[in-house]
Amino acid sequence: MFTLAHLSDPHLAPLPTPRPAELAGKRVLGWLHWRRTRHRIHRAEQLGRLVRDLATQAPDHIAVTGDLVNIALVAEFPPARAWLHALGSPHDVTLVPGNHDAYVRSALALHMAHWEEFMRGDDATPLALQFPFVRRRGPLAIIGLSTAVPTAPFVATGRLGQPQIDRLADLLDRLSGHFRVVLIHHPPGRSRSGRLKRLTDAAALRAALERHGAELVLHGHDHVHALDWLPGPRGPIAALGVPSASAAEIEGHHVEPAAYNLYRIDGGAGAWRCEAVTRGIVGHSDGVVELKREELKIAG
Repeated sequence: MFTLAHLSDPHLAPLPTPRPAELAGKRVLGWLHWRRTRHRIHRAEQLGRLVRDLATQAPDHIAVTGDLVNIALVAEFPPARAWLHALGSPHDVTLVPGNHDAYVRSALALHMAHWEEFMRGDDATPLALQFPFVRRRGPLAIIGLSTAVPTAPFVATGRLGQPQIDRLADLLDRLSGHFRVVLIHHPPGRSRSGRLKRLTDAAALRAALERHGAELVLHGHDHVHALDWLPGPRGPIAALGVPSASAAEIEGHHVEPAAYNLYRIDGGAGAWRCEAVTRGIVGHSDGVVELKREELKIAG
């Protein structure tokens, strides 16, 4: 049995003090939003509780589906790198970026500078970051996609682009026989956060999955528990999202508290078995408890 853990959207706190030159354009709005509300929602102590509990579960691998930082200040990236290394080695942790990680165009180079080793495919050479990438771990073929693109103020959409979708289709065919796990930040279906936060080419992604298949799709972005079933060539494909890994409930805002999922995978091609276990924080509790356990039907 192979156990894969999935957490997302840690939005690492605290936010460093911006340099005056950094407070321009979209960052100004993001900084004001952080000062007004988000600093109360995304709490380092919540994330710490979740990560400590995750360590007790001893997963074989950990997937993180983006939004490590908040407004992509230069000073946010080294602490995010340190947090990833504390979570596990680059061999044992796979990351795909989110929209907050690409808050401004200049942040894209910082992914490469600080996080490349967590997003490097098995066959890639160092300093050759490309999406999608593939990492084979046990029976799994983990395929990382990037939807992280800079957007205008008040917009948090993502985009893959047709070249990335075409490469994904080829990889899904070549990796059939593995338990294929697709990692993506934005939901591949309807975003529960609205049109301005959707994946703009989600229909093209779903068409590729319908033709070529996958065993699981894992995402973040909406900060909620989610399970959608996408059409696949041999039956529905489970697409699951999780709340922000640092989220705390605050009065006047609907926030799902921090949680993560474990996937216990067994069997083989045509006869995969996958149990999904959700663990999280309930209300203002200091502990992490099991919230749900279910067997996912994996199309053979």
